[in-house]
Amino acid sequence: MSEQDPFIIDDPENLIFRLNRRTLSDPSILDEERRKVFDRSWIYCGHASEIPNVGDFETRNVCGRPVIFCRDEDNKVRVFLNSCAHRGAQVCRERFGNARRFYCFYHGWTYGCDGRLKTVPAEDSYPPNFNKERLSLREPPRVEGYRDFWFISFDSEIMTLDEYLGDAKDYIDLVVEQSPSGRMEIVEGTQEYDIKANWKLLVENSFDDYHLVSTHKTWLDYMKDSGVQIRAPKGQGLLLPTHGVGKNLGNGCAVIDNINFRGRPVAKWISIYGESAKEEIEQIRQELVERLGEERAARVADTNRNLVIFPNLVINDGSSVTIRAFWPLAADKMKVTAWALGPVEETKNARARRLDSFLTFYGPGGFATPDDVEALESVQLGLQTWKELEWSEMTRGIDKEGEQLNTDELHLRTFWRQWNKLMTQAA
Repeated sequence: MSEQDPFIIDDPENLIFRLNRRTLSDPSILDEERRKVFDRSWIYCGHASEIPNVGDFETRNVCGRPVIFCRDEDNKVRVFLNSCAHRGAQVCRERFGNARRFYCFYHGWTYGCDGRLKTVPAEDSYPPNFNKERLSLREPPRVEGYRDFWFISFDSEIMTLDEYLGDAKDYIDLVVEQSPSGRMEIVEGTQEYDIKANWKLLVENSFDDYHLVSTHKTWLDYMKDSGVQIRAPKGQGLLLPTHGVGKNLGNGCAVIDNINFRGRPVAKWISIYGESAKEEIEQIRQELVERLGEERAARVADTNRNLVIFPNLVINDGSSVTIRAFWPLAADKMKVTAWALGPVEETKNARARRLDSFLTFYGPGGFATPDDVEALESVQLGLQTWKELEWSEMTRGIDKEGEQLNTDELHLRTFWRQWNKLMTQAA
């Protein structure tokens, strides 16, 4: 884009922030995004609990590359590009499993779960300088983890993951502290679905509480009918205003941080799970208080958060803990993958409540997701007018000096500023 045709107009002094709708519609933008945004950021690859044992693996697509997320013979988490050094075929074609060797079916080259090339059929037919050591499976330039969340980057000079996550680490900690041992696990089963909309619209939607009342009225009515208070009781001492806040966490990461009213399985004023669940919920809360103290336990149990790790990872810690990653298939289409996360110590009944929340709210057939999908696809249809209606307004809350509400747009502007920075800076 030229200076006369920018992605955003960002003028806080004059209370102006506008987004050029071309960024959500023009197919030519996507190729740039893949190179400038995805290839220059830390991208979520998987959770360590998915591969608990030596030889366990998951195959998936990250940044347009097929990868193997696995655990090697030294019990170390590894990530390899799923491509044989010989002719490029995938060396692992199963979605998940356990294997000490990865076998390329094309010509029979075999690799260990440490990525090293082990066997080559008729190796003596190669010249004397043939060296198996240099033909190991290739790894992404950077692979790092935080609290069992593992990320990769194709930018060898990117800042460390610890620096990149910044204040987002505090919110990941709140998720992990639900477990007495600090060990969370992905619950077996994966949700996958496509949305006919630009991937960045789901970023916005994932922490936009401004749409809650108008878009999710059916769910709100259901919660009221179930006896759940939509406004949290006063005087809970949670260090949050009752309306919830939006925060910039650095490097494009942002969050909305709310007093809970979403049916959280451990919130002390929630009645949606019935009388039979009360005793266990009280026991869970007591353990949190004993381990973390009253104040921290209240933050873990009685607040919920929608956390965006730039560019395309969302951790929704509300009625359940949902990990959601999404990838652009086209300028107007994305693929979404979602997993449920819970404490390893969770009882059968507590896990059932968690999965019920995961499915009934965030699931593709739940209360929230179908509403959101319809809204985003409606937006994408409306954006076909982007050549005539160039700009979207994004100034809600921009004139506030203090705290931003969860219904303001600070967190949306945070994402777009980082996106714009990467898209406009020199290679």
